[in-house]
Amino acid sequence: MIRTIDLRGGGDLRSDLRGELPRADLDVDAALDVVRPICADVRERGEAAILEYSERFDGVRPPALRVPVDELSAALDAMAPAVRAALEQSIRRARIVHEAQRRTDTATDVVPGGRVEERWIAVDRVGLYVPGGKAVYPSSVVMNVVPAQVAGVRSLAVASPPQRDSGGWPHPSILGACALLGVTEVYAVGGAQAIAMFAYGAGQCAPVDLVTGPGNVYVAAAKRLLRGRVGIDAEAGPTEIAILADETADARFVAADLISQAEHDVVAAAVLVTPSEQLAEAVRGVLPELVYATKHSERIAKALAGQQSAVIVVDDIEAGLRVINSYAAEHVEIQTADAAKVAARVKNAGAVFVGPWSPVSLGDYVAGSNHVLPTGGCACHTGGLSVQTFLRGIHVVEYSRDALAEALPFVDTLSATEDLPAHGAAVQERFADRAATEPS
Repeated sequence: MIRTIDLRGGGDLRSDLRGELPRADLDVDAALDVVRPICADVRERGEAAILEYSERFDGVRPPALRVPVDELSAALDAMAPAVRAALEQSIRRARIVHEAQRRTDTATDVVPGGRVEERWIAVDRVGLYVPGGKAVYPSSVVMNVVPAQVAGVRSLAVASPPQRDSGGWPHPSILGACALLGVTEVYAVGGAQAIAMFAYGAGQCAPVDLVTGPGNVYVAAAKRLLRGRVGIDAEAGPTEIAILADETADARFVAADLISQAEHDVVAAAVLVTPSEQLAEAVRGVLPELVYATKHSERIAKALAGQQSAVIVVDDIEAGLRVINSYAAEHVEIQTADAAKVAARVKNAGAVFVGPWSPVSLGDYVAGSNHVLPTGGCACHTGGLSVQTFLRGIHVVEYSRDALAEALPFVDTLSATEDLPAHGAAVQERFADRAATEPS
């Protein structure tokens, strides 16, 4: 059901190790050829093009691009009390964590009379994408909206694909979650056409400054294509989990956690890294039982059998950490002795889950952490969605005459070094003896 990669006896970490680790075959470049004409068409024809693409790709033409506020309210009113309570708990916990991420302005006196202030300003308008393919994700509404609201974003718009079973509107749980968070601007648009709508504007949707949220390869390709026209958080790929576990781990816990992420998609990645052959064998043994007891067993089985999933056997925990940091997974679980100590050495991960009682599923919903995280090895340079995603740091420089005079020779020297004499002249001009240079 899941292949084994044996990296024992490998010695020091090799520079090509990343190429040996399992990855989904996600060709964003090829998808660019598909989304480029879609985005150009949306730019040219706006709402009419979007409605046609919705009918083609989603199998339904929404009654309108923008979801009426009455539909949002009705979805919330019809929401099962247990679902509403769970979403409210998710929102409450996410707010606690994200409120703690607020930035404060700073002012630094560099020299007497010379000050640099850093001001944190929220992005003015944001488009939040919530996927709706094999599953619907009201939790992703929470994860996108809460940090944006905490950051102070003035204008929020949510887009999610229209659903045939929902009268052409996004899934009711998506709409209800938006209503619960006070978001009233919601669009029944999915895929690349949603990203183009956010970038160029269409119908009632004004262009945005930033687009966040995960999606399929075509959403990722559209974000890559339109980056620059609009800001993006990241190019999200298939979800992935990497578990570093030793002989102390419970094989059923490990297997259940691998399955939980494989449930997302047939290209979802599930990776176990362990120095324990006994644990590896136990996990392989219990996987079939747990997989075939689940609702989406066929999808999960394909994900576990895919090239992106594997059990990786290593010499020891030290080697396991090298693999984990090279893999840079979206989700990393540490199920070892001294789990907190081991987790502290994980440098590259979207989020780290410590010990047997902190499964990724907790983070997906109510841990308080954000589940919009970097994938495809991008965790070595990119973090997950946070309040910081929606803020821009602006330096405000204020120098007095005396402070500028003190800096003049340094500006002169550096401008001459870079052969940009007008830079130095712009400072010199402020101290020129105008009476001596003006004609009589």
